[in-house]
Amino acid sequence: MHTFFHRDFLCIGHRGFPGAAPENTLRGFELAISTGVDALELDVQWVDGGLIVIHDDELDRTTSGTGRVDAAALSYLRGLDAGGGERIPLLEEVLDSVAGRVPINIELKGPGSAGPTVDLLRARAEPSAGILLSAFDHRELEAARAAAPEYPRAALFGRLDRDLVGAAAALAAVAVNVHRRSAKPALVQAARGAGMATLVYTVNDPKQALVLRRIGVAGIFTNCPDLMLNTAGLR
Repeated sequence: MHTFFHRDFLCIGHRGFPGAAPENTLRGFELAISTGVDALELDVQWVDGGLIVIHDDELDRTTSGTGRVDAAALSYLRGLDAGGGERIPLLEEVLDSVAGRVPINIELKGPGSAGPTVDLLRARAEPSAGILLSAFDHRELEAARAAAPEYPRAALFGRLDRDLVGAAAALAAVAVNVHRRSAKPALVQAARGAGMATLVYTVNDPKQALVLRRIGVAGIFTNCPDLMLNTAGLR
């Protein structure tokens, strides 16, 4: 299995450690690492010639700005407060700070993010660093696969409305990333039978995490990594 999966069960800091620090910020990622997370998850968008680490399409919820992310100038985005005085980081800043310390799941958000992301990865982070690319838009995963097949992919799904395992296999994915409501034993076993892991988002209840581990899930994305890492049976 790919080096991202370096433990039997992964506790992955979802956008860092949003339970204690602004999401998708350098401070949040550092705090997550300090708790002992097994990996980090972050979101990246290609905007005005830069790869910025932010989840929403709109700026209002997580920053001091307003309006659509993709309509903003990079200089404007970089001048915003992303919480507690933190800036919206560039992906290259995160890689320089984090890559090689813990694996990173980079979710490709928005059109056109795959190509610039894999170009940057080739310059800043070897595949052995534990990089995993994921996306709900599977066209971005196809683009990533075509440009840099050495970086493994995880297919993200929001609903159980199709053959998830078949769709992920068609992308040569190493994992299916699904919502906690979709993480049923039959799906987990089908993915395993196809040689793929199952990762589940977003899990903040330790009891639910323990159930997911028992059915064979490979890891969870959580906003509360400290809580999960202190739960007996998850380490």
